[in-house]
Amino acid sequence: MAAATADTMGSGAVAHLIDALDRDVAARHERAEKSVSEFCVREQLALGEAPAAGGASAEWQVETGDERESLTAHARTADLAVIGRAHDRPAVAMDLLDGLLMETGRPVLIASAKALTVEAGTVAIAWKDTREAARAVAAALPFIEKADRVIILSVEEGKKSAEPSCARLRHALQWHNPNTTVQHLTENGRPPVEALLEVAAADLATLLVMGGYSHSRTREIVFGGFTRRVLMSADLPVLMAR
Repeated sequence: MAAATADTMGSGAVAHLIDALDRDVAARHERAEKSVSEFCVREQLALGEAPAAGGASAEWQVETGDERESLTAHARTADLAVIGRAHDRPAVAMDLLDGLLMETGRPVLIASAKALTVEAGTVAIAWKDTREAARAVAAALPFIEKADRVIILSVEEGKKSAEPSCARLRHALQWHNPNTTVQHLTENGRPPVEALLEVAAADLATLLVMGGYSHSRTREIVFGGFTRRVLMSADLPVLMAR
């Protein structure tokens, strides 16, 4: 009898916990859908199941399962993946960013608290003569073409000069935006990322374009110090590609 009573009490507790979790999930969905709806109204975006004619539109979807797997699967068929920063956690969720950069083949835009205003704004490019940086610049061309100006930022590291590759990039980008310039930065005892972010802020950059670099090929990627520092504290949207 005692065993049966214990089992009954245990089953009741589990059922109560499941009900509480279901209510919490439903409440989260309701808040998220309300937030999306309010955003679309504020930004004058049509919200529906099919693209609206003659303007920007959005669609609301809900999926249950592993967040990383779902987001990665959808991103593979998208033009651009966008990941945000929570108001109470300004840092990016590294596991999600890992999946988006390493497993989709698509560029990723990390949003910030500031709205992305490219037109009449400044696009800053953190340039290295690498495949990752080249792919990021290619993905950013629609933004580069609409920008008021474009600044190629290069931090001198080591003995190899970045001037030739910066000159080539400037020449190529001037076909897309004539107001493209180059700034060569010196470390002056500071980490390169500090010098770059300082100049980007001084130039009132509205978008930072950079390659996604890492020092590990494992699934749980360990991002390089430069990339991690930008993702943790850059106070502007960042467009990345790998």
